[in-house]
Formats: sequence, C-alpha cells, structure tokens
Amino acid sequence: MSADSGWNADEHVRFARYRQAFDEVAPADAAALVARVLTDPDKGMANSAVCEYLDRRAAELLADPGYPSWCLEMTRAVMADDFCTRRLNEWTLLRAMTLDEPWDVESLLTASNWLQLHTAERSLATSPLQILAENGRTRRIRNIAQSRLSAAQRSTSTEPDR
Repeated sequence: MSADSGWNADEHVRFARYRQAFDEVAPADAAALVARVLTDPDKGMANSAVCEYLDRRAAELLADPGYPSWCLEMTRAVMADDFCTRRLNEWTLLRAMTLDEPWDVESLLTASNWLQLHTAERSLATSPLQILAENGRTRRIRNIAQSRLSAAQRSTSTEPDR
C-alpha cells in the first residue's frame, strides 16, 4: 500500500483497503505495512485492521519455528500502540502454553478476556485449562475451561496404558 497524499474520509473504505493490503503483503513488507496502518487518524479502526492481521498471522505461525523472528519484527512495528502490543504479547503467551514452554500463571490471569476465552476454547494443555476453570475472569471462561478440562481428563483416563 503506497503512502496517500490524503486519507479517504470514509474509514470503512480505508479498512477494506487495509484488509486487502494485509491479504496481499509479502512477509518482508508486513512490518512496514503495520506501521503505516497504525498512522491512520482513526485509531480504533487502525487497531482493528492490524489486530486482524496479527491474529491471522500469529495463528498460522503459532507452532512454527519462524514465530519468534516474526514476533520480534512485529513488536518493533507496533511498539507505539499499546493495544496491538498487548495482543502480540498474548499470542506469545499462547504459544508458550501451546508448546509447553515456560510461562507465568499471573500473565494468564491478568490477560484479556480475549486470550482467556481463546485459551479456554482451543487449548489442549490441561494446565491453562485448570487455571482458567478455577480463576478465569468470567463465568463463561470458567465454564468452557471446566468442560474442556473434564473432557480432556476423561479421554486421558480411558486411553489404554502403553
């Protein structure tokens, strides 16, 4: 996406253009595009467009060895934006939990509802599910985590010993 001499007044048009640009961007150009979008005068819309990209790309790279270098590059691009920085940090926490790498319980407990819900709905790791079943921020998060934890424990107890 080239630099505009002026902004289209309609944020919906800009958002659509940003989404298309993120769909087409080469990995080597992604950080520059993220930084460019974050200069949009409508901060909420810009955050939304960037976080949509971060969510898609982080999900694709979550267990990939390329995630750390991508994350470092994106961290530099979003450093002036607290919301996008937090989202990227939460993806990194999710990666650690997913790969059974060291992570901090307090980080999960103070994470956004988005991360807690995402973890409760999708994690296969019993440790974060146990923590969220007991201490998730909302009743919905606690219930989903408890249900998935119970299902995981049932499937583990019915598997034959090897």
